[in-house]
Amino acid sequence: MDLDVFAAAHRHEWDRLDALLHRGRRLTGEEADELVTLYQRAATHLSLVQSSAPDPALVGRLTTLVARARSAVTGARTPGWRDVAHFFTAAFPAGVYRSRHWWIPTALVSTALAALIGWWVATHPHVQAAIAAPDELRTLTRPGGEYESYYSSHPATSFAAQVWTNNAMAAGYCLVLGVFLGLPVLYVLFQNVLNLGIGLGLMGSAGRLDTFLGLLLPHGLLELTAVFVAAGTGLRLGWTVIDPGPRPRRTALAEEGRAAIGMAIGLAAVLLVSGVIEAFVTPSGLPTWARIAIGFAAELGFLAYVFVPGRRAAHAGETGDLERPDRGDALPVAA
Repeated sequence: MDLDVFAAAHRHEWDRLDALLHRGRRLTGEEADELVTLYQRAATHLSLVQSSAPDPALVGRLTTLVARARSAVTGARTPGWRDVAHFFTAAFPAGVYRSRHWWIPTALVSTALAALIGWWVATHPHVQAAIAAPDELRTLTRPGGEYESYYSSHPATSFAAQVWTNNAMAAGYCLVLGVFLGLPVLYVLFQNVLNLGIGLGLMGSAGRLDTFLGLLLPHGLLELTAVFVAAGTGLRLGWTVIDPGPRPRRTALAEEGRAAIGMAIGLAAVLLVSGVIEAFVTPSGLPTWARIAIGFAAELGFLAYVFVPGRRAAHAGETGDLERPDRGDALPVAA
């Protein structure tokens, strides 16, 4: 193909398309139809140039022109505050609600396993001896020991940031690594359950289980729920690799993966709340019942958020994935 002849033959069309684009929304109906036609021609011209004579300057000009025309024709949309509001009022709670068949069993099994490990550690001195020396165990469990001083070992604001970062990373690992058949999720989840069970067992063996729960429950209810949601969502993503259902595997993974990324953003906000509680409420001088009541209020608020607006949004078709205008079109597949 003679590039100079081709460019000379079609330059007036490209110039006309550029002129229509500069006019923006001030187009008549006929001009709008003309813009669509010229956009389609320019896209064809770009394809021909790229395949036959990929001149960098001409390809660059046509690429920019076609991209601008595509935005004008399809209506480019810039995410804004409306998208943020939609995410937190519909997409995120709906995504958590849709995952309930994964994270609720995960929470129940994990809690039971932590309690079992705690009982095993508390009732078997040789297990405690394998964990640490007697002097170290006393340092951990005595009044004012490490289990208690941990929550006031740093200034509240920096401690909240540290806790939030660590928990958000753990949740992110569960969500992202779920694609590897969910196996890394089980490892991360077990590490959390094991640490919780050991703490329950050691403080229980020292007769200070009430103190431990008084320190754990204010922030732990919401924090652990967020971890369980992340783990359940990661396991669901891993199962999608095995069984994508009626969707093509690539489409199913793309949809569930985008929903998992959105879940990570939402859970980061939830974990920020639990981190603030852990930094400012858990070590505070409030009575134990008041601190625990704050923890239960935060947990019940989150569950209500998921099972009321989240359930409503899920039944309305919200999946936690991108909104329909932002998704690519999927070709139908044979059943």
